[in-house]
Amino acid sequence: MADSAEQAKLPEQQQGPSKSALKKAEKQAKMAAEKAAKASKKAAVPVVGGKKTDDIIGITVPKNEDFSAWYQEVVLKSEMVEYYNEIAGFFVLRPASMYIWGVIRTWFSARIEAMGVEETSFPLFLSSKSLEKEKDHVDGFAPELAWVTKAGDKDLEVPVAIRPTSEAVMYPYYAKWIRSHRDLPLRLNQWNSVVRWEAKQTTPFLRTREFLWQEGHTAHLTEELAGKEVLEILDLYAGVYEQLLAVPVVKGRKTENEKFAGGYYTTTVEGYIPSNGRGIQGATSHCLGQNFSKMFDITVEDPNKRGEHIHVWQNSWGLSTRVIGVMVMIHGDDKGLVLPPRVARIQSIVVPVGITAKMSPEDRKNLEAKADDIAQTLKTAGIRADVDHRDGYTPAWKFNDWELRGVPLRLEFGPKDAAKEVVSFARRDTGEKGAIPLAEVTTKVPELLETIQQDMYNKAEKSFREHRIQLTDWDKVVPALDAKNVVIIPFCLEPKCEERIKELTVSTSPENELLPEGKRAPSMGMKSLCIPFEQPEGLVEGQTKCLNPECSALAKNWVMFGRSY
Repeated sequence: MADSAEQAKLPEQQQGPSKSALKKAEKQAKMAAEKAAKASKKAAVPVVGGKKTDDIIGITVPKNEDFSAWYQEVVLKSEMVEYYNEIAGFFVLRPASMYIWGVIRTWFSARIEAMGVEETSFPLFLSSKSLEKEKDHVDGFAPELAWVTKAGDKDLEVPVAIRPTSEAVMYPYYAKWIRSHRDLPLRLNQWNSVVRWEAKQTTPFLRTREFLWQEGHTAHLTEELAGKEVLEILDLYAGVYEQLLAVPVVKGRKTENEKFAGGYYTTTVEGYIPSNGRGIQGATSHCLGQNFSKMFDITVEDPNKRGEHIHVWQNSWGLSTRVIGVMVMIHGDDKGLVLPPRVARIQSIVVPVGITAKMSPEDRKNLEAKADDIAQTLKTAGIRADVDHRDGYTPAWKFNDWELRGVPLRLEFGPKDAAKEVVSFARRDTGEKGAIPLAEVTTKVPELLETIQQDMYNKAEKSFREHRIQLTDWDKVVPALDAKNVVIIPFCLEPKCEERIKELTVSTSPENELLPEGKRAPSMGMKSLCIPFEQPEGLVEGQTKCLNPECSALAKNWVMFGRSY
């Protein structure tokens, strides 16, 4: 199955790479690793420790000047990832990232378990013989498939591949386990990592050679039952983005060109990155139809026709750690991360302030103890809170550090606050400041965190809505793309027409080329993102033409196009 990152395809040559190809690949990997190591050394300037002044080394590249460099700097300095310098294209996911992934996993697992999905774990290796069974489906995966050819100093008789996805690993056992329609539905999900040896430049979370995901694989008796589950899962994926990450998405169906290879149809949630105007695929839920059950001979006796056998209907669906990168790109700013409260490991940080050299040890101890009490009161109320008692750092330095890490709410408590029996607050998302009576922190802080969560979503949703432009004039398409929009246009759904649209929409804007690299809109041609389930009005059946000026066919749907990741 294809993940929310991108579709990959399996090998054409099933016997593994040649020795010369391996040698060449090793040389390229070594060069890439050296380059990544230099970049990491240059970018990973320490932000915590060693600095005791207010001139903290924070984010040095403005988001609107060089978006790519800004993003790399944010995920490194906020301690979300680290370069894995041993092998190019791999990254270490640090606790800050894994906490977010853990929240997503817990939320999603609870909901699919309620649907009857069970957890499983299959091996990460598959043989070339297994891949041969689905060769037609996976024909283009070859460049991204990682092969193991040796065990110790001995060559393997049959090379084994590291899974890029698990159909070929799992489905032979579906054929073994499913004997009767009473065994249906079979619904399994696994949380694992997969390897796709990207040849292109890798980017933390968005394009990596190994990534974490969940992959669900299910079998059903009928098309109707399979289709019902496809949409249920898609709604859950939208929930991950919108309810947890405060990221708006558009739900829809992929065109034939963009659907999962070998599947019957693909549904998707699509996001939008305002800083560069690119669309981004969020997660996909596929109806595989009976294509794979025919490949792997997964059949049951037809309950309505005794003695006859039918192939089961299958689905697959996946969500990857790409979601974290999307969240960072949309909400982050020039100070660093901006985390939605529902996924933040620390929702509120208490920072003691107003401690001076003239303050008596007893007064300082009392102030710090009261700060601890505030944090404990919040924890008792279900808020993930902590206190920053680090010595040798000024409050301003601490403020900058917690802003870099994206903590949603900062609470400041000093002698003046104690006298007024309040705690001062500062919102990470807007910078808004105010005060909360100490007697009301258990109600006001949760309310404020929920307000922050909703405001972050509203801001992102407004931006996405304003940059989804509905067009019926072809001449306005490329200018709209150059202005960092995605477009919704009448489209005939023909694959060849879609390919031509991509060629026709490559930007040649001289103004765009004159801008600094970080400020340019993407110049590649647009591709279809999805056929939105919510169709705009205005398309007249039998009358509205496809917007491609070279196409004479009638439009079948409004389709969202954009330059995308």
